[in-house]
Amino acid sequence: MSSTMRAVVQDSLGGPEVLRLAEVPRPVPLPTEVLVRVHAAGVNPVDWKTRAGSGMAHVLGEPPFILGWDVSGVVEETGFGVTVLRPGDEVFGMPWFPRQAGAYAQYVTAPARQFARKPRSAGHEAAAGTPLAALTAWQALFDTANLGSGQRVLIHAAAGGVGHLAVQLARHAGAHVIGTASAAKHDWLRSLGADEVIDYTTTRFEDAVRDVDVVLDLVGDGHDRTSTRSLDVLRPGGLLVAVPSGVAPELAGRAEERGMRATGILVEPDGAALARIGELIDKGEMDVEVEEVFPLADAAEAHRRGEQGRNRGKIVLAVA
Repeated sequence: MSSTMRAVVQDSLGGPEVLRLAEVPRPVPLPTEVLVRVHAAGVNPVDWKTRAGSGMAHVLGEPPFILGWDVSGVVEETGFGVTVLRPGDEVFGMPWFPRQAGAYAQYVTAPARQFARKPRSAGHEAAAGTPLAALTAWQALFDTANLGSGQRVLIHAAAGGVGHLAVQLARHAGAHVIGTASAAKHDWLRSLGADEVIDYTTTRFEDAVRDVDVVLDLVGDGHDRTSTRSLDVLRPGGLLVAVPSGVAPELAGRAEERGMRATGILVEPDGAALARIGELIDKGEMDVEVEEVFPLADAAEAHRRGEQGRNRGKIVLAVA
């Protein structure tokens, strides 16, 4: 096996043009780690935000670095002590987040338990689009909000990468699911399990929704005060979970004054939850929408496409 690999690196912060294909050293697994040959890598908003200097740039530090956290591939080698995976296993995962995982590359290394076996019914491209988005939805709806049957949940940006998976997970939990999206995506969202869909371009959601138990805000207050306005649709005791930028102290205080709660979350690697998500995919309870696939060398173009903010589902890089 070669000691080097192809990867997309960036030497400075900036626009998509800073991404370039290069030959870099191939990582070697440490004890408890696996070396995974990457077949596909998911592209997420945190990727292009980090590339430009926000997102997780403060965690990764100064360039050069390799972006990407969503991985689907095959275990090539295991480090000492690994017993849950073996060479040849097909896996998917979100390793190391928010530290560098380097998914835009032919190989990654990470602790074995940050991966799960890839769903048998999903190809590598669909699997690569799953981990970060699905774990974000899972941890927001279940670990944070304890969403259950009969509750009402409003999901902003319901047609996006996280949103369309959140709709399906909430439906699976037996919740009444309401989503905001442009009109062209309403039929698709209903097919995924949304009970109500609101066209945010023509309707103020607070004029159409009341008595919601949980709001999953995937837009944030930076756009038309979406988080702040969401307090108007929550019932007393309800919870606002804001994902992109969290909750400002002023908003948290306002929620508390009204007998509500507001919190942000940051997704964490969780191989056990990913295994359960994989089971849902194999049972046909969940489907990952991949809108567009780019070759690894075209990572810059994938970022340009994602930054337009109009994608339905996920964007993925084909690596192998």
